Amino acid sequence: MAMLEVNHLAIQFGGLRAVDGFNVSIEKGQLYGLIGPNGAGKTTIFNLLTGVYKPTEGIIKLDGQDITGKSTIEINKAGIARTFQNIRLFKEMTVLDNVKVGLHNHHSYSTLTGILRLPKYHKVEKEMNEKAMEILKVFDLDKEAQTLAGNLPYGKQRKLEIARALATEPKLLLLDEPAAGMNPTETAELLSCINTIRDTFHVAILLIEHDMSLVMRVCERIQVINFGQTIAAGLPSEIASNQEVIEAYLGEEEADDDAED
Repeated sequence: MAMLEVNHLAIQFGGLRAVDGFNVSIEKGQLYGLIGPNGAGKTTIFNLLTGVYKPTEGIIKLDGQDITGKSTIEINKAGIARTFQNIRLFKEMTVLDNVKVGLHNHHSYSTLTGILRLPKYHKVEKEMNEKAMEILKVFDLDKEAQTLAGNLPYGKQRKLEIARALATEPKLLLLDEPAAGMNPTETAELLSCINTIRDTFHVAILLIEHDMSLVMRVCERIQVINFGQTIAAGLPSEIASNQEVIEAYLGEEEADDDAED
């Protein structure tokens, strides 16, 4: 049984069918890419998988559990975490505290325990500090644990957002344009980081990314959508030579050229 099983997923906004008949099957520990031209419906699919949007049709199952239409909190607790195209850190909090926010799914104490600083408070805080530092070390951010998140360079803010998502202990990690705005050096570091994440945390990864070279190098399987529908799925080598995929991306490039003219 696949870890994530999505069948006939669809959503309609008024007269617009933004996603139509989307199917995907992702195995445990798999690195899976979801690509397509701008406006193809990629982020909408992420929003459906994480409960931001409720699907008009279709079923989403995680480890055999039907999570269709559940809230974002319920879906996160079930085992799906995500990052966003635009970084959404708590910028006035430290790097360490940003990661600890994610840990509260599995480490908690009552409000009264926190106010009175009872023994359980100190025990749980110690556990969270240790766990957060372990996660930060994977991303080479442990030396900046006490730095305010907003003071980190852009590339490290991206890494911190991924670290916080992983702190929720997901089965599936959704990465939405993780290389957006990165320079070539930062992108190369991210490539290495994605492989490390999969091997260290034993999670499946579903990746949306416009950097085609990154997708082709890191993903084991790729699915291409256009106008909310799948137009191709297969190995990176198969996708790279697929004529329908090439035409979809060439159409996007021509539209960009016309806009510049």
